[in-house]
Amino acid sequence: QVPLVESGGGLVQVGGSLRLSCAASTRTFSTYTMAWFRQAPGKEREFVAAHSWTATNYADSVKGRFTISRDYPKNTLYLQMNSLKPEDTAVYYCAGDLSDRPGRSPAEYYYWGQGTQVTVSS
Repeated sequence: QVPLVESGGGLVQVGGSLRLSCAASTRTFSTYTMAWFRQAPGKEREFVAAHSWTATNYADSVKGRFTISRDYPKNTLYLQMNSLKPEDTAVYYCAGDLSDRPGRSPAEYYYWGQGTQVTVSS
């Protein structure tokens, strides 16, 4: 098991910033591809960003505003979100998998966190 626990969500105004964290309870965290997805009410879960040894990928909708990063000694994944927009409002999920490719589909990830709510008010 690779329990993933997200934190850092909340309510922020348009143009503001938030940093999400995802703590992984495993010493093999460094070998996992890690990603962030989000799901708004009534919509499908969508890709936000992913990070592996081989590459980093971003959804076009967040490129230039969001940054995915890792603190390997702390087994923690981050998502720095800047210039937030109302359409960024969603539950954000951390995901992990042993694949070395930073995939964009939820089906490519085996481990999931419980999610953290991000609400951007206009």
